[in-house]
Amino acid sequence: MELPAGWLAAGNGAPGCAGGTKEGEVSKHSSVVLAKVAGCIILVVAIIAALASWQAQPSTRTVVDDATPVWPSGDWTIFAQKVRFAEERGLAEMELGDAIAAMAESFVGTRYVPGTLDLSDTEELVVNFRELDCVTLVETVLAITRFVREDGAEALADPPAARAKYESKLSEIRYRSGVRSGYASRLHYFSDWLADNETRGLLRSVTAELDPSVDAESLNFMSAHPELYRQMADSSVLREIMAAEERLNSGAGRLYVPQDRIARVASQIRNGDVIAATSTVNGLDVAHTGFAFWRDGALHLLHAPLVGKAVEISELPLAERIVSLSGQDGVMVARPIEPRN
Repeated sequence: MELPAGWLAAGNGAPGCAGGTKEGEVSKHSSVVLAKVAGCIILVVAIIAALASWQAQPSTRTVVDDATPVWPSGDWTIFAQKVRFAEERGLAEMELGDAIAAMAESFVGTRYVPGTLDLSDTEELVVNFRELDCVTLVETVLAITRFVREDGAEALADPPAARAKYESKLSEIRYRSGVRSGYASRLHYFSDWLADNETRGLLRSVTAELDPSVDAESLNFMSAHPELYRQMADSSVLREIMAAEERLNSGAGRLYVPQDRIARVASQIRNGDVIAATSTVNGLDVAHTGFAFWRDGALHLLHAPLVGKAVEISELPLAERIVSLSGQDGVMVARPIEPRN
């Protein structure tokens, strides 16, 4: 889930404190627990202050709606460059995971900017290749990789048609059942994002294959903190979000790989898999997102890390990175599926 959209990565992807103990989790020493509680207070205050700040931020993002059928030249230029890069590198012929990893790597250095989806009072499809957060990075890379493999560089000859095809792919990933119908149709909780995209055949959860545990904690962060989401001042939107939370909480819980098991199962995680770092914040499922990226025989995270930085490949291997962050305690892993013909 975003805090809101794009704020999964607030505080370098560690936006919270220790939540309820998860099944199978190794008990912590009391000093570590106290440190996490102290970190909770600091991080939650920081998140609230940051959320207030980004809601007033200007942005140069592209809003796509009936009144704005053409992207600004900057976004179209980057899009065309990425598609031609993919053609030159043969991404359409690669294994899908390797193609996703290569496309994601091409965004390294792109500026991290949170909240680009939430600057309008209405829910519009935002296309922005110049400013990314941890969620929009994942969505953008998956959508453009699908475009490359389904449509190819020759589609650039008809810019209006190419834009429409990309927008359709992005909407299919970002919104429930692929349909944009207001703020609540966006897949805010990332475990919901994973499940919805799996239902429509865009990816497959592989967490169950990685010695997982179950997180049975209820999700209610958004409804418990409506003041953090401008759109939820509308009582009807709040009710829709609460209904979504109720649906998510009706199951048996969410599978995740605890942090102390990640290193042991890392060899089963592939290049380009979607990585969702689970959160220790009460009522929140996921703290941060990115892609699995193998480098020099070690599994790293390719991600958009935090305000003021840019898309990068993590310095630490994934398992070490998760252990080092008090706001994260494991991962969910999903594997994108080949585009349907």
